[in-house]
Amino acid sequence: MPSPRLPQPGQLSLFEFDAASHEAWRPPRASTPPPGPDLLRHPRAQREIVLDGQRVAYEFRVARRRSIGFTVGLEGLSVRAPRWVRRADVDEALRERARWILTKLAEQRERAVRVEASRVQWREGSTIAFLGEPLVMVLDPRVAGAMLDAETQSLPEVPHRVLRIGLPHDARPEQLREAVQAWLQRQALRVFEQRCAHFAPRIGVRVRRLALSSAASRWGSASDDGGIWLHWRLIHFTLPVIDYVVAHELAHLREMNHSRAFWEVVRSVVPDYRHARRTLDDQPLPALD
Repeated sequence: MPSPRLPQPGQLSLFEFDAASHEAWRPPRASTPPPGPDLLRHPRAQREIVLDGQRVAYEFRVARRRSIGFTVGLEGLSVRAPRWVRRADVDEALRERARWILTKLAEQRERAVRVEASRVQWREGSTIAFLGEPLVMVLDPRVAGAMLDAETQSLPEVPHRVLRIGLPHDARPEQLREAVQAWLQRQALRVFEQRCAHFAPRIGVRVRRLALSSAASRWGSASDDGGIWLHWRLIHFTLPVIDYVVAHELAHLREMNHSRAFWEVVRSVVPDYRHARRTLDDQPLPALD
């Protein structure tokens, strides 16, 4: 199996995402708590400001850019600004965007709760997502490597499909994690090859090489010489979502941009691509560590 490769300079990425904040299927939705100190105070905060009555400590950095930029992530608020911008200008800009900033901080807090709730427990009987459905992990020393049961209900007490992993019942969590992730990566490459073979002729392109990626900020990328890189953790999602990402990157082999012509290529093979894109935006991946 080709080892994961990072996108190279000159490649066009699909779009950015926070790899630590995506889950494969949505757990029961928790009520949105107010932003806590972990988000209202960035761990590398150097400045503070009161926004709509809430004190927000944020990270500030001077950057080579023309305007003030805001980023709200799982750590809190980060601000980037040109060297010549006064602090008073930054504060004014923050107050103007106060509602947006506080809303995003609340959304990130909810995302953090959901990610923690879906954290994979590396022990027998826990679940992992595969093509949008949970698999129950069962240790079975008789199996070589890992094997997916053909039956949809392999065990009477288990309502999901079973992934049997060839490890002893006293295997360490890290052994289970490595074995399952290796199986998922093999399945990802198999599925990606099949979907590329399905869509490439319909789009009128040729894939010269396909490799898995584990990039921190891209679901996929393409190069103008026919290379495609797809993040292996897409295998957690349903096939329609995978098809969107595959079609997106294949479309770049015709249009190395995001023009109207590019989106028409995507739409020609995945008419409901907007729904798949919303799924990628809305469903954070489970934490595997």
